[in-house]
Amino acid sequence: MSTTVAEPTEPSTGTATDPAAAAAVRAVELHKTYGSGDARVRALDGVDVEFATGEFTAIMGPSGSGKSTLMHCLAALDEPTAGQVYIGADELSRLSDKQRTIIRRDRIGFVFQSFNLVPTLTVLENIQLPLSIAGRRPDPDWLDLLIDVVGLGHRLDHKPSQLSGGQQQRVACARALIGRPAVIFADEPTGNLDSVSGAGILELLQRSVREFDQSVVMVTHDPAAAGHADRAVFLADGRMVDDMREPTAEKVLDRMKTFDSGAGRHRGE
Repeated sequence: MSTTVAEPTEPSTGTATDPAAAAAVRAVELHKTYGSGDARVRALDGVDVEFATGEFTAIMGPSGSGKSTLMHCLAALDEPTAGQVYIGADELSRLSDKQRTIIRRDRIGFVFQSFNLVPTLTVLENIQLPLSIAGRRPDPDWLDLLIDVVGLGHRLDHKPSQLSGGQQQRVACARALIGRPAVIFADEPTGNLDSVSGAGILELLQRSVREFDQSVVMVTHDPAAAGHADRAVFLADGRMVDDMREPTAEKVLDRMKTFDSGAGRHRGE
């Protein structure tokens, strides 16, 4: 029988004794393969990891290590071949397509490298888009706070093409936060930005954790970006190989240097 997905105003279906309820996101023995025979690619190979509520975690690894595949499975954008993914206490494989859509809409926020703003909408309309799709009105106080946090109150009537890359990504962050999701997944959010704009986006993600009690899970290849996180987890060849608390750019870079230069070249990113 399918698990019932709670409405946004209701508590999760989990209880205090449910091990999945202690984490914002959790993966258990996660496997993902593509293709078959000689073309078979094992992108994830038995990954066990959980991401705590109110924590900023970076997922690191060499190209082809499986980090983006892991995030897509965790965010209900892709289905694992085997294993379980929990969002709070809800195990995704037990849910219908409609229930997973509700999970993505109400409890997950996304920030992408390419911004993914709608070019015909204004800044304000882009920020409110997830709620508009859901047929919900924003909380005016929360909306005002987000606009203040991203510092774009003077650009609300502008279109994305009239903004810098850093400003567009700040709009994307506000859009990810507008529905007050339990977890925000960020896929290389600073990849298209200069160092100053990138640092501003990382500070926004830090604020969402510290001030708004969000959970942020960020895929990045940049040790400096990972240095803004509370924790960094490392993948190689589709497997978890390290878990670092209080990462710094220097510690992450040193860890990355230890990876075999050929690791992951037959894996899926």
